Amino acid sequence: MKTLALRIPAGLDLRAALAELPALHGVRAAFVLQGIGSLSAAAIRYAGRPDSDLLRGDLEILSLGGSLSPDGPHLHMSVSDAAGRVTGGHVGAGCIVRTTAEVLVALLPDVQFTREDDPFTGFKELVVKPR
Repeated sequence: MKTLALRIPAGLDLRAALAELPALHGVRAAFVLQGIGSLSAAAIRYAGRPDSDLLRGDLEILSLGGSLSPDGPHLHMSVSDAAGRVTGGHVGAGCIVRTTAEVLVALLPDVQFTREDDPFTGFKELVVKPR
């Protein structure tokens, strides 16, 4: 495992910036260990819902974690708004960094992540294979 400490600047889509990391670093598996920072918009999909809700305003990232694979990122996040209300769920496209995002990523060169149909859950679930 190799760790990568990142600062993602204002204006970038957080999910898109993280999604490109495995290919940029020549790995087929990575994991977001933690992230903090701020967003001006957050696309969050709540449990059991098909679509994301878009939150706008001054938002603080309280936690961020998940897996990164060639099949795409699977990220969860909690954010608080200017009144301190907290919400969280799946990270969707359109999470725009407001000032900065500080993220710690583990690159995993010895394994590969894929997402494959799981007949039990009905979803594409993480499969870990040696590389």
